[in-house]
Amino acid sequence: MMHLDLALIWAGLLAFAVLAYVVLDGFDLGVGILFPFMPEEMQRDEMMNSVAPVWDGNETWLVLGGGGLFAVFPLAYAIIMPALYAPVIALLLGLVFRGVAFEFRWKTQRGKFLWDGAFTAGSTMAAFAQGIALGALVQGIPVAGRAYDGGWWDWLTPFSVLTGVSLVFGYALLGATWLIYKTQGHTQQRAYRFAAVAGGATLAAIGLVSLWTPFLSDVFMQRWFSWPRILFVAPVPALVALAAYVLFNGLRRRQELSPFLASLALFVLCFVGLLISFFPYLVPTSVTLWDAAAPPSSLKFLLAGAAFLIPIILVYTAYSYWVFRGKIEPGGGGYH
Repeated sequence: MMHLDLALIWAGLLAFAVLAYVVLDGFDLGVGILFPFMPEEMQRDEMMNSVAPVWDGNETWLVLGGGGLFAVFPLAYAIIMPALYAPVIALLLGLVFRGVAFEFRWKTQRGKFLWDGAFTAGSTMAAFAQGIALGALVQGIPVAGRAYDGGWWDWLTPFSVLTGVSLVFGYALLGATWLIYKTQGHTQQRAYRFAAVAGGATLAAIGLVSLWTPFLSDVFMQRWFSWPRILFVAPVPALVALAAYVLFNGLRRRQELSPFLASLALFVLCFVGLLISFFPYLVPTSVTLWDAAAPPSSLKFLLAGAAFLIPIILVYTAYSYWVFRGKIEPGGGGYH
């Protein structure tokens, strides 16, 4: 009888949930980051309408990822959360501000600028906090026994600030290319310019983070530069270069879909790079996924629930994007 590695299966499901959150919620966070750079209220209405039908569904994957980590890998959760309390709280507050702005921005004219600011601040804070948390995790979390062994401010380092800024640029790129795909007229033309700037900044950030990361740990250095492993990981930077070419070629030719797909590809490839560096660790380089896993009986029980729930989420997500397909009408009126 074949033995199922339940911890590995759950690690794959959570990795998929995190990636789905990043690429789906990333573009609507990016729209919020770009919000103040659109000069006219009509254009800002178009921007918000482009993500209004799907933004809350996109955040479902964050709930699944965070809740799954708590339930399936409780040891990793118990170590990571105390180390990242500050950026996680900032992330949640940013998402709250953004969510409230979605609802209240349309209810007032006199105070609309306040909710525009909340939408931008919440989106930027959430993106920056996610990048900070990622950088703190990559650089390593001190562990003693089975508990966090660091201080209150260990998450705040030059590397984590770099990853925070990098993710803000990356989400801005996703948001700009999403607007290219979903809007037209002046909004689309301005989005092309945003995408060119954000694309250049994102690629520069990817290069800086990629060069810095191997020097954070001997494990990372061996994963990327030892022989013959370098032969297996070399396609990742090559594919990043290809995605960058597709992105800028699409922007130059004023294509609508290819820049967005290329931006998504950049995020997927960066995620693959993280998996190459991390696996099999959940807390690099201290706790593996098997060390952190819950008992097999719990994993089986939760997997049965996930097998029912995840397909429903996927169908709902696909259906919502299908229903709201097409371009936003100029003037922020809706879809056509």
